[in-house]
Amino acid sequence: MREFVETIVVGGGQAGLAASYWLARARRPHLVLERSAHAAHAWRDQRWDSFTLVTPNWQVRMPGAEYAGPEPDGFLARDQVVDYFEQYIARFRLPVRYGVEVWSISRNAAGAYSIATNSGAYESHNVVIATGFYQRPKIPAVAGKLPPQIRQMHSSQYRNPGALSPGAVLVVGAGQSGAQIAEELYLNGRRVFLSVGRTVRLPRRYRGRDIHRWSEALGLLDRTVDELPSPREKFELHPTISGRAGGRTLNLHRFARDGVILLGRLQDVQSSALIFAPDLRDHLAEADKSEAKMVQAIDTFIQDTGLQAPLETLPTLRDGYDAQPISRLDLAANAVTNVIWASGYTSDYSLVQLPVVDGDGYPIQRRGVTEFPGLCFLGMPWIHTRKSGILFGVGDDAAYVVSRILDSTRTLQAAMAS
Repeated sequence: MREFVETIVVGGGQAGLAASYWLARARRPHLVLERSAHAAHAWRDQRWDSFTLVTPNWQVRMPGAEYAGPEPDGFLARDQVVDYFEQYIARFRLPVRYGVEVWSISRNAAGAYSIATNSGAYESHNVVIATGFYQRPKIPAVAGKLPPQIRQMHSSQYRNPGALSPGAVLVVGAGQSGAQIAEELYLNGRRVFLSVGRTVRLPRRYRGRDIHRWSEALGLLDRTVDELPSPREKFELHPTISGRAGGRTLNLHRFARDGVILLGRLQDVQSSALIFAPDLRDHLAEADKSEAKMVQAIDTFIQDTGLQAPLETLPTLRDGYDAQPISRLDLAANAVTNVIWASGYTSDYSLVQLPVVDGDGYPIQRRGVTEFPGLCFLGMPWIHTRKSGILFGVGDDAAYVVSRILDSTRTLQAAMAS
Protein backbone atom coordinates (compact mmCIF):
# COMPACT_ATOMS: atom_id res chain seq x y z
CA MET A 1 0.00 0.00 0.00
CA ARG A 2 1.31 3.42 -0.94
CA GLU A 3 1.51 6.28 1.56
CA PHE A 4 0.25 9.51 0.01
CA VAL A 5 2.04 12.73 0.91
CA GLU A 6 1.33 15.97 -0.92
CA THR A 7 5.03 16.80 -1.35
CA ILE A 8 8.03 14.50 -1.01
CA VAL A 9 11.48 16.05 -0.57
CA VAL A 10 14.29 13.65 -1.45
CA GLY A 11 17.38 14.48 0.61
CA GLY A 12 17.73 16.00 4.06
CA GLY A 13 20.74 18.20 3.41
CA GLN A 14 20.71 22.00 3.34
CA ALA A 15 18.57 22.20 0.18
CA GLY A 16 15.99 19.70 1.36
CA LEU A 17 15.71 21.33 4.77
CA ALA A 18 15.33 24.78 3.20
CA ALA A 19 12.45 23.46 1.09
CA SER A 20 10.92 21.84 4.15
CA TYR A 21 11.13 25.13 6.05
CA TRP A 22 9.11 26.98 3.42
CA LEU A 23 6.59 24.16 3.06
CA ALA A 24 6.13 24.04 6.84
CA ARG A 25 5.71 27.79 6.96
CA ALA A 26 2.95 27.47 4.34
CA ARG A 27 1.43 24.66 6.45
CA ARG A 28 1.54 22.23 3.55
CA PRO A 29 1.84 18.48 4.29
CA HIS A 30 5.17 17.10 3.22
CA LEU A 31 7.91 14.63 4.15
CA VAL A 32 11.69 14.75 3.83
CA LEU A 33 13.25 11.39 3.01
CA GLU A 34 16.87 11.08 4.14
CA ARG A 35 18.81 7.91 3.42
CA SER A 36 21.29 8.29 6.29
CA ALA A 37 20.46 7.50 9.90
CA HIS A 38 20.98 11.02 11.20
CA ALA A 39 21.00 14.70 10.32
CA ALA A 40 23.86 16.48 8.53
CA HIS A 41 25.23 13.25 7.07
CA ALA A 42 27.60 14.86 4.58
CA TRP A 43 29.06 17.23 7.17
CA ARG A 44 29.24 14.61 9.91
CA ASP A 45 30.48 11.58 7.95
CA GLN A 46 32.25 12.91 4.85
CA ARG A 47 34.46 15.67 6.27
CA TRP A 48 37.77 15.40 8.11
CA ASP A 49 38.08 16.12 11.84
CA SER A 50 39.55 19.63 11.52
CA PHE A 51 37.19 20.67 8.70
CA THR A 52 35.78 24.19 8.72
CA LEU A 53 33.54 25.96 6.25
CA VAL A 54 35.42 28.03 3.70
CA THR A 55 32.52 30.48 3.54
CA PRO A 56 32.33 32.95 6.45
CA ASN A 57 29.62 32.77 9.08
CA TRP A 58 27.68 35.74 7.72
CA GLN A 59 26.92 33.60 4.68
CA VAL A 60 25.24 30.93 6.81
CA ARG A 61 21.72 31.90 5.81
CA MET A 62 19.37 28.95 6.08
CA PRO A 63 15.89 30.53 6.03
CA GLY A 64 14.72 31.44 9.52
CA ALA A 65 18.14 30.77 11.06
CA GLU A 66 20.46 33.34 9.54
CA TYR A 67 23.72 33.68 11.46
CA ALA A 68 23.56 36.44 14.07
CA GLY A 69 26.46 35.47 16.32
CA PRO A 70 29.51 37.42 17.49
CA GLU A 71 31.90 36.23 14.74
CA PRO A 72 30.36 37.03 11.34
CA ASP A 73 33.76 36.75 9.66
CA GLY A 74 34.68 33.51 11.41
CA PHE A 75 34.23 29.99 10.07
CA LEU A 76 32.11 27.24 11.58
CA ALA A 77 33.91 24.00 12.39
CA ARG A 78 32.50 20.64 11.34
CA ASP A 79 30.84 19.85 14.67
CA GLN A 80 29.31 23.33 14.81
CA VAL A 81 27.81 22.80 11.34
CA VAL A 82 26.33 19.46 12.43
CA ASP A 83 24.89 21.09 15.57
CA TYR A 84 23.46 23.94 13.49
CA PHE A 85 21.47 21.55 11.30
CA GLU A 86 20.31 19.39 14.20
CA GLN A 87 18.96 22.48 15.94
CA TYR A 88 17.42 23.71 12.69
CA ILE A 89 15.39 20.52 12.28
CA ALA A 90 14.29 20.53 15.92
CA ARG A 91 13.48 24.24 16.06
CA PHE A 92 11.16 24.20 13.06
CA ARG A 93 9.92 20.64 13.67
CA LEU A 94 10.75 19.59 10.15
CA PRO A 95 9.32 16.18 9.18
CA VAL A 96 12.50 14.28 8.32
CA ARG A 97 12.27 10.51 8.00
CA TYR A 98 15.72 8.93 8.36
CA GLY A 99 17.06 5.70 6.89
CA VAL A 100 14.87 5.95 3.79
CA GLU A 101 16.72 5.41 0.54
CA VAL A 102 14.79 6.35 -2.58
CA TRP A 103 15.18 3.78 -5.34
CA SER A 104 13.09 5.30 -8.10
CA ILE A 105 10.69 8.11 -8.95
CA SER A 106 8.23 7.65 -11.78
CA ARG A 107 5.04 9.31 -12.98
CA ASN A 108 1.84 7.29 -13.09
CA ALA A 109 -1.10 7.52 -15.46
CA ALA A 110 -2.92 9.95 -13.17
CA GLY A 111 0.00 12.41 -13.27
CA ALA A 112 1.09 11.77 -9.69
CA TYR A 113 4.57 10.59 -8.73
CA SER A 114 5.32 7.11 -7.45
CA ILE A 115 8.33 6.89 -5.14
CA ALA A 116 9.84 3.48 -4.40
CA THR A 117 12.08 3.21 -1.34
CA ASN A 118 13.69 0.65 0.91
CA SER A 119 10.93 1.19 3.46
CA GLY A 120 7.82 1.18 1.31
CA ALA A 121 6.17 3.11 -1.49
CA TYR A 122 4.91 6.69 -1.56
CA GLU A 123 2.74 8.69 -3.89
CA SER A 124 2.89 12.44 -4.21
CA HIS A 125 1.71 15.35 -6.33
CA ASN A 126 5.08 17.10 -5.91
CA VAL A 127 8.67 15.89 -5.62
CA VAL A 128 11.71 18.03 -4.80
CA ILE A 129 15.02 16.36 -5.66
CA ALA A 130 17.48 17.81 -3.14
CA THR A 131 20.25 15.22 -3.30
CA GLY A 132 22.86 17.76 -4.34
CA PHE A 133 25.25 17.68 -7.28
CA TYR A 134 28.23 16.05 -5.55
CA GLN A 135 26.85 12.62 -4.80
CA ARG A 136 29.33 9.86 -5.57
CA PRO A 137 33.08 9.99 -4.91
CA LYS A 138 35.01 10.01 -8.16
CA ILE A 139 38.13 7.86 -8.26
CA PRO A 140 39.99 7.49 -11.57
CA ALA A 141 40.48 4.07 -13.14
CA VAL A 142 44.25 4.34 -12.68
CA ALA A 143 43.68 3.70 -8.97
CA GLY A 144 43.23 0.03 -9.78
CA LYS A 145 46.84 -0.16 -11.00
CA LEU A 146 48.43 0.88 -7.72
CA PRO A 147 50.29 -1.78 -5.73
CA PRO A 148 48.05 -3.50 -3.15
CA GLN A 149 50.14 -2.34 -0.20
CA ILE A 150 49.33 1.30 -0.93
CA ARG A 151 46.51 2.56 1.27
CA GLN A 152 43.98 4.42 -0.85
CA MET A 153 41.02 6.56 0.15
CA HIS A 154 38.81 9.29 -1.27
CA SER A 155 38.99 12.70 0.40
CA SER A 156 35.51 12.05 1.85
CA GLN A 157 37.03 9.17 3.85
CA TYR A 158 40.01 11.08 5.21
CA ARG A 159 39.76 12.00 8.90
CA ASN A 160 43.18 12.99 10.27
CA PRO A 161 46.92 12.37 9.74
CA GLY A 162 47.08 9.80 12.54
CA ALA A 163 44.59 7.54 10.77
CA LEU A 164 46.93 7.04 7.78
CA SER A 165 49.65 4.45 7.39
CA PRO A 166 53.16 5.57 8.39
CA GLY A 167 55.04 7.07 5.49
CA ALA A 168 54.62 9.72 2.82
CA VAL A 169 51.28 10.71 1.30
CA LEU A 170 50.33 11.46 -2.28
CA VAL A 171 47.29 13.73 -2.58
CA VAL A 172 45.80 13.67 -6.06
CA GLY A 173 43.92 16.91 -6.72
CA ALA A 174 44.70 20.43 -5.50
CA GLY A 175 41.17 21.81 -5.34
CA GLN A 176 39.54 22.93 -2.10
CA SER A 177 39.62 19.57 -0.32
CA GLY A 178 42.95 18.40 -1.70
CA ALA A 179 44.77 21.61 -0.83
CA GLN A 180 43.33 21.74 2.69
CA ILE A 181 44.18 18.10 3.37
CA ALA A 182 47.69 18.49 1.94
CA GLU A 183 48.28 21.50 4.18
CA GLU A 184 47.11 19.66 7.29
CA LEU A 185 49.35 16.72 6.47
CA TYR A 186 52.55 18.67 5.96
CA LEU A 187 51.88 20.88 8.98
CA ASN A 188 51.70 17.64 10.96
CA GLY A 189 55.10 16.53 9.76
CA ARG A 190 54.11 14.25 6.89
CA ARG A 191 56.06 14.24 3.65
CA VAL A 192 53.50 15.23 1.04
CA PHE A 193 53.39 14.88 -2.73
CA LEU A 194 50.60 16.87 -4.39
CA SER A 195 49.38 16.14 -7.92
CA VAL A 196 48.02 19.40 -9.32
CA GLY A 197 45.35 19.76 -11.98
CA ARG A 198 43.38 22.85 -12.94
CA THR A 199 42.99 25.07 -9.90
CA VAL A 200 41.83 28.55 -8.95
CA ARG A 201 43.50 30.63 -6.24
CA LEU A 202 41.99 33.66 -4.53
CA PRO A 203 43.36 35.54 -1.54
CA ARG A 204 41.48 34.80 1.67
CA ARG A 205 41.54 38.52 2.43
CA TYR A 206 42.54 41.56 0.43
CA ARG A 207 42.53 45.28 1.22
CA GLY A 208 40.80 44.84 4.55
CA ARG A 209 38.00 42.44 3.59
CA ASP A 210 37.37 38.74 3.20
CA ILE A 211 37.25 37.67 -0.44
CA HIS A 212 33.58 36.72 -0.07
CA ARG A 213 32.77 40.28 1.03
CA TRP A 214 34.39 41.48 -2.16
CA SER A 215 32.56 38.86 -4.23
CA GLU A 216 29.26 40.12 -2.86
CA ALA A 217 30.19 43.77 -3.44
CA LEU A 218 31.17 42.98 -7.04
CA GLY A 219 27.85 41.24 -7.64
CA LEU A 220 29.55 37.95 -8.48
CA LEU A 221 27.40 35.85 -6.15
CA ASP A 222 24.17 37.15 -7.68
CA ARG A 223 25.24 36.50 -11.24
CA THR A 224 22.57 34.35 -12.90
CA VAL A 225 23.03 31.26 -15.01
CA ASP A 226 21.63 33.14 -18.01
CA GLU A 227 24.67 35.42 -17.89
CA LEU A 228 27.17 32.61 -18.39
CA PRO A 229 28.89 32.59 -21.80
CA SER A 230 28.57 28.81 -21.93
CA PRO A 231 26.46 26.23 -20.05
CA ARG A 232 29.70 24.38 -19.26
CA GLU A 233 30.74 27.25 -16.99
CA LYS A 234 28.25 25.94 -14.43
CA PHE A 235 30.99 23.48 -13.54
CA GLU A 236 33.52 26.14 -12.56
CA LEU A 237 36.33 25.30 -10.16
CA HIS A 238 36.06 26.30 -6.53
CA PRO A 239 38.90 28.54 -5.28
CA THR A 240 41.45 26.95 -2.97
CA ILE A 241 40.93 28.93 0.21
CA SER A 242 40.60 27.76 3.79
CA GLY A 243 38.67 28.68 6.92
CA ARG A 244 41.20 26.98 9.18
CA ALA A 245 42.67 29.03 12.06
CA GLY A 246 40.57 32.05 11.18
CA GLY A 247 40.97 31.69 7.43
CA ARG A 248 43.98 31.64 5.15
CA THR A 249 45.04 31.70 1.52
CA LEU A 250 46.22 28.37 0.12
CA ASN A 251 49.05 29.16 -2.27
CA LEU A 252 50.77 26.22 -3.97
CA HIS A 253 53.98 28.21 -4.23
CA ARG A 254 53.93 28.49 -0.43
CA PHE A 255 53.34 24.74 -0.26
CA ALA A 256 56.47 24.21 -2.37
CA ARG A 257 58.45 26.57 -0.15
CA ASP A 258 57.31 24.58 2.89
CA GLY A 259 58.50 21.31 1.39
CA VAL A 260 55.51 19.88 -0.46
CA ILE A 261 56.57 18.16 -3.70
CA LEU A 262 54.34 19.48 -6.48
CA LEU A 263 53.58 17.24 -9.44
CA GLY A 264 51.59 17.56 -12.63
CA ARG A 265 48.40 15.66 -13.42
CA LEU A 266 48.62 11.93 -12.72
CA GLN A 267 48.54 10.03 -16.02
CA ASP A 268 49.43 6.43 -15.37
CA VAL A 269 50.85 3.80 -13.03
CA GLN A 270 53.64 1.58 -14.31
CA SER A 271 54.49 -1.13 -11.79
CA SER A 272 55.48 0.82 -8.66
CA ALA A 273 56.06 4.13 -10.45
CA LEU A 274 53.62 6.95 -11.12
CA ILE A 275 53.73 8.91 -14.37
CA PHE A 276 52.81 12.60 -14.34
CA ALA A 277 52.02 15.01 -17.17
CA PRO A 278 54.45 17.91 -17.79
CA ASP A 279 51.71 20.46 -17.05
CA LEU A 280 52.45 21.60 -13.49
CA ARG A 281 53.72 25.04 -14.49
CA ASP A 282 50.68 25.60 -16.70
CA HIS A 283 48.35 24.92 -13.77
CA LEU A 284 50.38 27.14 -11.45
CA ALA A 285 50.21 29.93 -14.02
CA GLU A 286 46.45 29.48 -14.26
CA ALA A 287 46.13 29.82 -10.49
CA ASP A 288 48.33 32.93 -10.47
CA LYS A 289 46.25 34.45 -13.24
CA SER A 290 42.95 33.84 -11.43
CA GLU A 291 44.24 35.63 -8.34
CA ALA A 292 45.57 38.56 -10.36
CA LYS A 293 42.25 38.89 -12.22
CA MET A 294 40.27 39.05 -8.97
CA VAL A 295 42.68 41.52 -7.39
CA GLN A 296 42.40 43.78 -10.45
CA ALA A 297 38.61 43.64 -10.29
CA ILE A 298 38.66 44.66 -6.62
CA ASP A 299 41.13 47.49 -7.22
CA THR A 300 39.00 48.81 -10.08
CA PHE A 301 35.84 48.60 -7.96
CA ILE A 302 37.50 50.55 -5.13
CA GLN A 303 38.71 53.21 -7.53
CA ASP A 304 35.40 53.55 -9.35
CA THR A 305 33.29 53.75 -6.18
CA GLY A 306 35.64 55.87 -4.09
CA LEU A 307 35.56 53.26 -1.34
CA GLN A 308 38.06 53.74 1.45
CA ALA A 309 40.22 50.63 1.68
CA PRO A 310 43.84 50.18 2.76
CA LEU A 311 46.40 49.65 0.04
CA GLU A 312 47.84 46.17 -0.24
CA THR A 313 50.23 44.33 -2.49
CA LEU A 314 50.07 40.55 -2.38
CA PRO A 315 53.38 38.68 -2.23
CA THR A 316 54.66 37.30 -5.52
CA LEU A 317 55.80 33.71 -5.03
CA ARG A 318 57.50 31.54 -7.64
CA ASP A 319 58.67 28.52 -5.66
CA GLY A 320 56.47 26.14 -7.65
CA TYR A 321 58.06 27.29 -10.89
CA ASP A 322 61.56 26.92 -9.49
CA ALA A 323 61.10 23.29 -8.46
CA GLN A 324 62.61 20.60 -10.66
CA PRO A 325 59.81 19.01 -12.77
CA ILE A 326 59.08 15.37 -11.91
CA SER A 327 57.55 13.11 -14.52
CA ARG A 328 58.12 9.75 -12.80
CA LEU A 329 57.80 8.98 -9.09
CA ASP A 330 58.85 5.63 -7.62
CA LEU A 331 56.53 4.87 -4.71
CA ALA A 332 58.87 2.59 -2.79
CA ALA A 333 61.95 4.79 -3.22
CA ASN A 334 59.99 7.76 -1.85
CA ALA A 335 58.26 5.79 0.93
CA VAL A 336 54.80 6.72 -0.38
CA THR A 337 52.35 4.47 1.46
CA ASN A 338 49.12 6.47 1.17
CA VAL A 339 47.16 7.95 -1.72
CA ILE A 340 44.26 10.33 -1.10
CA TRP A 341 42.02 10.88 -4.10
CA ALA A 342 40.81 14.49 -3.87
CA SER A 343 39.33 14.02 -7.32
CA GLY A 344 35.82 15.28 -6.72
CA TYR A 345 32.41 13.71 -7.19
CA THR A 346 30.03 12.66 -9.91
CA SER A 347 26.30 13.32 -10.04
CA ASP A 348 23.61 10.71 -10.65
CA TYR A 349 19.91 11.42 -11.07
CA SER A 350 19.04 8.04 -12.55
CA LEU A 351 16.52 7.44 -9.76
CA VAL A 352 14.23 9.87 -11.62
CA GLN A 353 12.79 7.73 -14.40
CA LEU A 354 11.99 10.68 -16.63
CA PRO A 355 14.09 12.62 -19.18
CA VAL A 356 15.26 15.31 -16.74
CA VAL A 357 19.02 15.69 -17.37
CA ASP A 358 21.04 17.10 -20.25
CA GLY A 359 24.13 15.68 -21.92
CA ASP A 360 26.30 16.87 -19.03
CA GLY A 361 24.12 15.12 -16.47
CA TYR A 362 22.76 18.44 -15.20
CA PRO A 363 19.01 18.74 -14.46
CA ILE A 364 16.94 20.38 -17.20
CA GLN A 365 15.02 23.05 -15.31
CA ARG A 366 14.51 26.76 -14.88
CA ARG A 367 15.14 28.07 -11.39
CA GLY A 368 14.74 24.49 -10.20
CA VAL A 369 11.37 23.88 -11.88
CA THR A 370 11.17 21.19 -14.58
CA GLU A 371 8.66 20.76 -17.38
CA PHE A 372 6.99 17.99 -15.38
CA PRO A 373 4.36 19.55 -13.07
CA GLY A 374 5.43 19.41 -9.45
CA LEU A 375 8.92 17.99 -10.12
CA CYS A 376 11.74 20.29 -8.99
CA PHE A 377 15.45 20.29 -8.21
CA LEU A 378 17.40 22.12 -5.53
CA GLY A 379 20.94 22.33 -4.17
CA MET A 380 23.01 22.28 -7.36
CA PRO A 381 25.41 25.08 -8.33
CA TRP A 382 23.89 27.60 -10.71
CA ILE A 383 20.29 26.46 -10.34
CA HIS A 384 19.66 30.19 -10.62
CA THR A 385 22.69 32.12 -9.36
CA ARG A 386 26.28 31.47 -8.47
CA LYS A 387 25.33 31.07 -4.79
CA SER A 388 22.59 28.49 -5.46
CA GLY A 389 24.66 25.58 -4.18
CA ILE A 390 25.83 27.12 -0.89
CA LEU A 391 24.26 28.09 2.42
CA PHE A 392 24.17 31.71 1.29
CA GLY A 393 21.77 31.10 -1.59
CA VAL A 394 19.92 27.84 -1.15
CA GLY A 395 17.15 29.44 0.91
CA ASP A 396 16.25 31.87 -1.88
CA ASP A 397 16.08 29.06 -4.43
CA ALA A 398 13.96 26.95 -2.08
CA ALA A 399 11.54 29.82 -1.53
CA TYR A 400 11.01 30.16 -5.28
CA VAL A 401 10.57 26.42 -5.86
CA VAL A 402 8.09 26.12 -3.02
CA SER A 403 6.15 29.13 -4.32
CA ARG A 404 5.75 27.32 -7.63
CA ILE A 405 4.69 24.13 -5.85
CA LEU A 406 2.05 26.10 -3.94
CA ASP A 407 0.78 27.61 -7.18
CA SER A 408 0.59 24.14 -8.73
CA THR A 409 -1.21 22.78 -5.67
CA ARG A 410 -3.83 25.54 -5.76
CA THR A 411 -4.42 24.91 -9.45
CA LEU A 412 -4.80 21.17 -8.84
CA GLN A 413 -7.18 21.70 -5.93
CA ALA A 414 -9.31 24.08 -7.97
CA ALA A 415 -9.50 21.54 -10.82
CA MET A 416 -10.51 18.76 -8.42
CA ALA A 417 -13.20 20.95 -6.86
CA SER A 418 -14.79 21.90 -10.18
